[in-house]
Amino acid sequence: MKPRDIIEYIALALIWGFSFLVLLRVVEAFGWVGAVTFRCFIAGGTLLVVATVLRRRLDFKAGWRPFLIVGATTVAGQLIGLSYATPLIGTAMAAIFVAAIPLFSMVIGQLWGLETITAQKLAGLVLGTVGILLLVGFPAVPVTTSFVLGCIGSLVSGLFAAFGSNYASRSLRGVGSWEVTIGSFLFGGLLTLPLLFFVPVPTVPRALDYLYLVVAGAGMSALTYVIYFRLVGAIGATRTISVEFAVTVVAVLVGAFWLGEELSLIQILGAATIIGGCMLVLGLMPLRSRAA
Repeated sequence: MKPRDIIEYIALALIWGFSFLVLLRVVEAFGWVGAVTFRCFIAGGTLLVVATVLRRRLDFKAGWRPFLIVGATTVAGQLIGLSYATPLIGTAMAAIFVAAIPLFSMVIGQLWGLETITAQKLAGLVLGTVGILLLVGFPAVPVTTSFVLGCIGSLVSGLFAAFGSNYASRSLRGVGSWEVTIGSFLFGGLLTLPLLFFVPVPTVPRALDYLYLVVAGAGMSALTYVIYFRLVGAIGATRTISVEFAVTVVAVLVGAFWLGEELSLIQILGAATIIGGCMLVLGLMPLRSRAA
């Protein structure tokens, strides 16, 4: 990984880790469908405006179909599942499920022949999984229907994210990250828009709610997904999506220090274990030295 890749990787972890705070506010004001739909249109529209102002040439030579598939999976599917699940199971649990995305991605990448599961990557994913188990140290909650549905929503969200990222790596490899982000978010908004008839906006949003929505769309979607899709093309889908391990650590720490949730010693150990798994997957901490 180049220094730029590492810096962008860390930036994604921090921004997406803190995004759970904004997500809860946006879902509360606009509903779990409205939060995704409006966020998508703001993200895609923001990049179109910026590209126009900067006179940046956009090339959608890949056709509409790949953007539709990525928009339906990595954007609409992932964000719908996350927005639905987070209020039901809480920020910490949702963040922990997010860390399972690299596991799905590596399996899909292996099946599609995009990447090879080496012993080091496998060790990193196993270590990351152990870290996730250690992180589940929050007080137990009643296993209700809502809780189960929230867990299912989180897992489905992770599957969509992994599928879409690998598809983008395979089918949109020669397309710029701006084009991928704009196309996928606009299609994601169009796909979720009809769902507003079934899950309408629950309240009349306040001015502050619109501010949170703009932050989620322009900052935590438009900017970050440009970075994300650039990294997918530069270092591969699985290595990029392993950032979700670090996102989990940041989100749990935010829950502990920002929301006042207790953080046990076991959870701290789990966070350190996940970071170690990330380093193995990314090749930053090789298990053995390369032969000369």
